[in-house]
Amino acid sequence: MTKLTDDPPKKPPLIGALLRVPALAIHRKLIRDLRAAGFDDLSPPHMAVIQYPGPDGMRPSALAERAAMSKQAMNQLLKTLEGMGYIARSAAPEDTGGTVVHFTDRGRAAYQKMADILLDIEREWAEELGPKRFQELKTLLGDLWDTPLIR
Repeated sequence: MTKLTDDPPKKPPLIGALLRVPALAIHRKLIRDLRAAGFDDLSPPHMAVIQYPGPDGMRPSALAERAAMSKQAMNQLLKTLEGMGYIARSAAPEDTGGTVVHFTDRGRAAYQKMADILLDIEREWAEELGPKRFQELKTLLGDLWDTPLIR
C-alpha cells in the first residue's frame, strides 16, 4: 500500500506543461516589467487583447476566438482597456458593419514596451540555454507555427 506521504513517481513533464510553464513565466515578467515602466494598470487578463499580433483592425469576435474566451468576456476586457486608454473601437468598414479595435498611442507604447521585454527574455533564455540551443528551440516552435496542429 502506498503512503500518502510518498512522492509521486518522477516523470518527464508532458508537452503541455513544458509549454505552459515558460509561457506563464513570460506573462509574469511582461506584467511586472510593464508595471515598472508606468503601465501599472495592466493585468494578466489584458494580455489576451494586447498580445502578438495586437488587436489593430480586428473585430471583438475574432479577438475572443483567438483568446479562447466568450464574446461577452472579451467585450468586458475591451471596455476596460478602452477606459484605461489602451484601445479604441470604431465602426468597421461600411460594407461589413460591426466594430473593429485599434491601439491608441498609449496602447502602441505598451505594445512596443512588450516587444522590448520579449527581446530581453530571448537574450536571457539564449544565455541560459546557449545561443545554438535557443535558436533550435525557436526554430522548432516556428516550424509548428503554421501547421494544423496549432489551430
